[in-house]
Amino acid sequence: MKISGLQTAGTPGDVDANLRELDAACRRAGAEGAELLITTELFITGYDIGDTVRDLARTDLLSPAREIAAAHGIALVLGAPEHDDGAYYNSAFFIDPAGAILGRHRKTHLFGELDRRYFTPGDRTAPVIDHAGVRIAMLICYDVEFPENVRAAALAGADLVAVPTAQMQPYEFIAEHLLRVRAWENQIYIAYVNHDGDEGSLRYVGRSSIVSPSATVLDSVEHGNRLLFATVEPHTVRTARKANPYLADLRPDLFTPSARATKDPSC
Repeated sequence: MKISGLQTAGTPGDVDANLRELDAACRRAGAEGAELLITTELFITGYDIGDTVRDLARTDLLSPAREIAAAHGIALVLGAPEHDDGAYYNSAFFIDPAGAILGRHRKTHLFGELDRRYFTPGDRTAPVIDHAGVRIAMLICYDVEFPENVRAAALAGADLVAVPTAQMQPYEFIAEHLLRVRAWENQIYIAYVNHDGDEGSLRYVGRSSIVSPSATVLDSVEHGNRLLFATVEPHTVRTARKANPYLADLRPDLFTPSARATKDPSC
């Protein structure tokens, strides 16, 4: 499956402008043969926009995005704020090419005061969604920096982890180095799709990339609004896991609470 990612500065606080950008990106991605477009974290509203993010979370953000997906026949991983039962979440939604919502991930690891001020952390690991023969998990920005999250997705059978992101300075090294490690240690594709430019108090680092299970960067961009493309092949994941069997050789029994509590008899 050919996938695409939209690195962009977006238009902070302007949902209509972001929907227009989404529509244009879906058209371009579809014309290049992509079957999935991944946006940035909180793409549809912007990330560092103050209390406006909660106001917009209480509106219907998903219906127009679903219509865009259906109009272009392309699946979306869409970053958007979510309001549910009095709580607010930093979420990513998987929308299929017919406009149906197949899955949702609520950011589990909130980063800094900005995240914690507005959002409640999710309490579930990333769902794995089957689409076009590829198994796809979603994480959001800081989530991917915890190896347990990517490992859980790999053990659940994911071929690809889609990561809408709002990574800011001075954390360029995350985008430049960490993702290749995550892909290698789990033999999995990772699509890391970041904001660029300035927003509120933040200056984003850009540096979006799509990385293969062998840690090869398949496409990347440093700065600017651009689509990235790569092809995700499940058989490549299976081949990589045979050649580099971290998942098969893992000994989870060593890391259970009972194992940690067991004393070395030689002590």
